[in-house]
Amino acid sequence: DYYVLTYDDGQGEDEEGSLPHLGGFGSKLPPGILPHGLPQVKEVQPAITAVEQEQAKQETKEVRELSEEEKQMIILSEDFQRFMDRAGRIMERALAESIDIYTDYSGAEGDEGLDEKSHQRISLNRWFYDERWSKNRCVTSLDWSLQHPELLLASYNNNEDSPNDPDGVVLIWNTKFKKTTPEYIFHCQSAVMSATFAKFHPNLILGGTYSGQIVLWDNRVQKRTPIQRTPLSASAHTHPVYCMHVVGTQNAHNLISISTDGRLCSWSLDMLSQPQETLELHRMQSRPVAVTCLDFPHSDVNNFVVGSEEGSAYSACRHGAKAGITDTYDGHQGPITGVHVNSVQGGIDFSHLFLTSSFDWTIKLWSLKDTKPIYSFEDNGDYVLDVAWSPIHPALFAAVDAGGRLDLWNLNQDTEVPAAGLIVDGFPALNRVSWTPSGLHVTVGDNQGKISVYDVAETFATPRHDEWNKFLHTTQELRNNQAD
Repeated sequence: DYYVLTYDDGQGEDEEGSLPHLGGFGSKLPPGILPHGLPQVKEVQPAITAVEQEQAKQETKEVRELSEEEKQMIILSEDFQRFMDRAGRIMERALAESIDIYTDYSGAEGDEGLDEKSHQRISLNRWFYDERWSKNRCVTSLDWSLQHPELLLASYNNNEDSPNDPDGVVLIWNTKFKKTTPEYIFHCQSAVMSATFAKFHPNLILGGTYSGQIVLWDNRVQKRTPIQRTPLSASAHTHPVYCMHVVGTQNAHNLISISTDGRLCSWSLDMLSQPQETLELHRMQSRPVAVTCLDFPHSDVNNFVVGSEEGSAYSACRHGAKAGITDTYDGHQGPITGVHVNSVQGGIDFSHLFLTSSFDWTIKLWSLKDTKPIYSFEDNGDYVLDVAWSPIHPALFAAVDAGGRLDLWNLNQDTEVPAAGLIVDGFPALNRVSWTPSGLHVTVGDNQGKISVYDVAETFATPRHDEWNKFLHTTQELRNNQAD
């Protein structure tokens, strides 16, 4: 670029007046030498010949078309895929938000004053279903992210109608936005029987499969298949893994998995090539326990409770002189489908209480301190497939059965019949039930691949300050009745 020095007469006097330290130097010059004022720099374009103008025109015309190969390279590049993935996700959320397609399902808003009627205690909020990935697949487990409480993880087993699709699918759904597609899709060759967020690693998802492999997915990688998997060897699992749990703290945690041959493995997430420790769970006469479900009391890493195919529940511990099964809880006449330890924090500790659900149409309440059930809930007329304590209310739990029934029991109100309940349209078998971390919604997964989210009325879901004392009296009363 060319710059030309010019002088501006108009501001001469002002400029000079504003610069007293120059002492009127310019005005004392003889006339005709330099006009008043300070120099200003103005930009002047250099001269352009006609030939150069022609060249410039031609240059602007020539925009080179990318070849197919170059286009493919850009499309396949990781940066482009990451951009499309993120931009697509954001656009989808934005498009879904503008239209409220769920108005029909909002339930009886503003009717919380009439909350004594049980049908208003639960109302359908929304459902999650994917024609391509969840259709005709049974929901095998549900889990919530610790870091992002709106993210729901669901695992599914195989779809018999499409044998060419992967047998195992894991979908992450977002309850925050109204979009109807999963946030992430993962799959593997074997049906996924249980899945969990790796508690302290928000990007990692762990799955237990029918083949016995533990698989690991990472949502930072543009890949739907596992990035790591455990070996199918005698040192690890060779039977289906129906239950797994991440226990411990940020700096010292393990994944605990149990297969149906009674083998418990403890894994470090850094090394899935072999388990850090294994433990065989055996009953008397050294028969292995066919474990179907597992739960650890709140913040416990050593003691746990399992349910089995033969209908017994067992308490066990990982370490110590008596590692393995410590107590047997007999009471059910059929396989146990779900077990859940009370983990509500409050003035009184109820972490010794646990619930079991079973094929024998009953739910039983137990204490770890007593091998006989405290109480048996016998209101169902079908296989009870899962049970879950509320995360905030000590006496409230949800149960689901094979006839499409979802029941909420509040033991401080009634122990004979559920305090609220509904039957899901189409009577699907409800295989899994889970509370949202807030304790204000119940999520159920069925055998057709659909997950329904229900709002629970706040007045019903939230405990009053005296619920803990009440529940202590309730359990004491149930014990006394049992003794009679």
